[in-house]
This record gives sequence, structure tokens and C-alpha cells, in this order.
Amino acid sequence: MNAVAAEALEHAATSRSKLAIEHMTYRYRVERNQTEFLAFDDVSLDVREGEFVCIVGPSGCGKTTLLNIVAGLLRYQEGTMRINGERVNGPGVGRAMVFQSASLLPWRTVRGNVRYGMEMQRRFDRATMDARTEQFVRMVGLSGFEERYPPELSGGMQQRVNLARALATDPDVLLMDEPFAALDAQTREFMQSELLNIWARSRKTVLFITHQIDEAVYLADRVVVMGTRPGRIKREFRVDFPRPRELSLKRGADFLRMSDAIWKLIEEEADRINVIRTE
Repeated sequence: MNAVAAEALEHAATSRSKLAIEHMTYRYRVERNQTEFLAFDDVSLDVREGEFVCIVGPSGCGKTTLLNIVAGLLRYQEGTMRINGERVNGPGVGRAMVFQSASLLPWRTVRGNVRYGMEMQRRFDRATMDARTEQFVRMVGLSGFEERYPPELSGGMQQRVNLARALATDPDVLLMDEPFAALDAQTREFMQSELLNIWARSRKTVLFITHQIDEAVYLADRVVVMGTRPGRIKREFRVDFPRPRELSLKRGADFLRMSDAIWKLIEEEADRINVIRTE
């Protein structure tokens, strides 16, 4: 383990709580028939400053809903959420979201879209915005495409712009909803490694949603498994593999053992959904 990675890991282990969710419940209403559904119930999660946490679980368990609440896009009905010790329930500064699908401004170039988040925050001077824009355009592999517009890009390239835009804002909490799902396998693994490098240097607090169990185990300090609707936290797995992590880790016996244990737990939850549907 190199000095940067060791320092980042020690920081995450000894730091204060950055994001604290306590006994949170969220319901949503279908306007057509006014039916109310319980998305998740009594969810508690504490994410330490500088920690990398991945959430996995079967489809419909509330992973993305939870992430949208942390981002301030939805308001919860019960429980509490604190960021840096301050209670929040709605939008606020210091959180950046990378969605499943790119949400780019079609009239802005790649460079303009990456700059957009920084412009809205008004925290950076022009020279800093220019430098950070070029830095993150290079990092996501889009050098040479700076003046292209979103309709000229593939879906995977658009998502890379989305990721660069979030990272460029230097958020306290980085929220990521399957950001690499649209990328080809080789680029996805490259971006996983690059994201870990950024995390080690910046000590960002990351909450990451994925359906890829190997991605979760490779990236995370901790993998949180959510159960079926109403979603609840079923189990947490502490990932103690040394950092920095090489992609070859994914072929190791301990890695495969942990991935298999997580998969079996999710499979049990999926089977439970099928039983409920047939009753």
C-alpha cells in the first residue's frame, strides 16, 4: 500500500460522520389512484468522512430513491438525515450527483457542460474553472472532443461528461447512481481505477449505487445490501482488501468469495419477491 492510499484509508477509519441517516422512511403516492407505496422503511446508515460506500440490492429495493433523498431531490417523511452534523431534508451545497443517464445541456459543448456545475456554484475563478475542466475532460478520456455537442456523442461518452462535471465541482459528498453502466467493459474498468485514484487523493465521501457486485467489492470500503420493498438494509460487508487495488484483485479467491456471498444474499431477496408475487 502506497503512502497516499494508506493515509486515505486511515483517514476514513478514524474520521467523523459525514452522512448520517437514522430510521428513515419514504412513501410515494401514485396520483392516478392515490395509492400510497412504502419505498423503504426504517433505514439507518452512517458514512464516515472519506469513506467509499457502495449500495447493492435487487431492482426496486429503493437504492436510487435513497440516493435521490441524500441529493436533496426528494424529501423523506420520517427519520433524520445529517450532513456534517447539520440536519437536512432537501437540496443544498456540497453534494454532486451522477445519474444513471446523462443529463447534459444539448446547446453546450463537452467543455461547457463540464464547466456548468462550477459556474452554478460560483466558488471558482475563471482560471480555476478552465484548469479543472481540462483536467477532468482528460481523466474521462474525452480529450479531442471538447468542442463536440451532446447529440454528437455516444451514450457512453455523454455519461463520461456527466461524471466529469460532478467531479469538477469538488463536492463534499459524491453521489453516484451506476455511473459506469453505459461504458464498455474496458473503459468501465479503467474508470473504476481512475475513480479510486481520485478518491485516494481527495478523500471524498462517496455513496455509490451499482448492480455490479464485482464493481462494488472492488471500489468500496463497505458494501451495503438492501432487501426487497419496502427496502431495508439487510447486511453490510466490510471490504478490507489493501489499497491501492489492482484489477487483478477481482480474480482472487477472497474477492470471489465475498462477491459470491453478496450475490447469494441478493438472490435470496429476489426469490422472496417471486414468492410474494405468486401468493
